[in-house]
Amino acid sequence: MATAKTKSKPAASAVTLHGLAPYKEKKSEEYMNENQREHFKLILKAWRRELMEEVDRTVSHMKDEAANFPDPADRATQEEEFSLELRTRDRERKLIKKIDKTLVRVEEDDYGFCDQCGVDIGIRRLEARPTADLCVDCKTLDEIKERQITGG
Repeated sequence: MATAKTKSKPAASAVTLHGLAPYKEKKSEEYMNENQREHFKLILKAWRRELMEEVDRTVSHMKDEAANFPDPADRATQEEEFSLELRTRDRERKLIKKIDKTLVRVEEDDYGFCDQCGVDIGIRRLEARPTADLCVDCKTLDEIKERQITGG
């Protein structure tokens, strides 16, 4: 009986970003066809929804936790906590904008191709980073150039 339950659950390795299973490519399937675009729309929308829920949680958490502590150390701790949380939300806000731009690219059939060289970015890379707009080779070259410029 325990084996039946195990078989009905998806394997942990079969679940990717936001609980969606990886796309299973079919032989001789055209790259970035309607099914693939729909798959990535689902991933992007789920990711965006999760980020928006996190924003809502932050707002309610800050309202609930806001207190005027008489002790300056307690006040400073709370302000630092809020500052970190707001910085995180700011990064997520920028990510939401990038997700929105990517969703537009999906709608315009301009998704999945490298902005620099035009080759396929690849299904697996896009599942790992759905907002990727460069292929692995171009991204690697960009990072090398950046390290040369910044010396890092």
